[in-house]
Amino acid sequence: MGRKDGGGLNPRFEGLSLLDELLGLAGARVDAAGAVELLRQGHGQGRSPGEVFPELFDEEPRFPDPRLAKRFYENLFGVWAALQAGEAPERLLKEKRPPKPKVEKPQAPGPWGAEGPDEGWVEAAWRYLDADLRGRERLWHSFENRQDALIGWLDAQDLTDDGYGVLRLLLSELSAMIELGAGAPLAAASVAGEAPGAGPDATGDASEVPLALWTYAEEALFEAEQDDEAPLSPSEAERVKRLARAGLLALYRAGKA
Repeated sequence: MGRKDGGGLNPRFEGLSLLDELLGLAGARVDAAGAVELLRQGHGQGRSPGEVFPELFDEEPRFPDPRLAKRFYENLFGVWAALQAGEAPERLLKEKRPPKPKVEKPQAPGPWGAEGPDEGWVEAAWRYLDADLRGRERLWHSFENRQDALIGWLDAQDLTDDGYGVLRLLLSELSAMIELGAGAPLAAASVAGEAPGAGPDATGDASEVPLALWTYAEEALFEAEQDDEAPLSPSEAERVKRLARAGLLALYRAGKA
């Protein structure tokens, strides 16, 4: 169910429309107004957030990636903090924010064609995936539903929870980018086996994978090594990097299939 004690989160209520969208992505049984009312009742009864938040769902919530889960719980704790501060629920429900300048959402980049992606294309794809929650969710489900063999290979690698989470998130992002670039759902990526250390052949011609995609992967892995809360150890970071190259190669070949 995620963290329910507020640890490591920055409580902030960003408005009903965003909370509505996040609740929908998570599969909640209530909308934003219903969530505020349930939290109001629970707070009034002297219950804790960890007791109240699960009542928003009939089943365990799911998110396209951990960043959305973090933002979701930050907004729930933002509502909870407002209630603790004596904020009237009616004020939260009728909150009017000053209109923001209209900013067009980034558009999905078109297929990259025979020349493959360059840095500009990868940047546009990243911005689109970061801004379009629904689009990212669709591509995330495509990865979950189509890449059983690759996910099984990941499960067999005996990584730490942090290493596994970094690698799975990275490959899901790369899969989404390759699907955008291919202009069609990916075929199932071919893997050599599910034993630890087995998997896609990453020893072939490195030029087969576009440099722009591998550069994106390397930057993401560098950030994971420098993470303030759970940095990867040097030895695991090196192993995750090798596995990431193997997984990326398999996904890129699937995109060309």
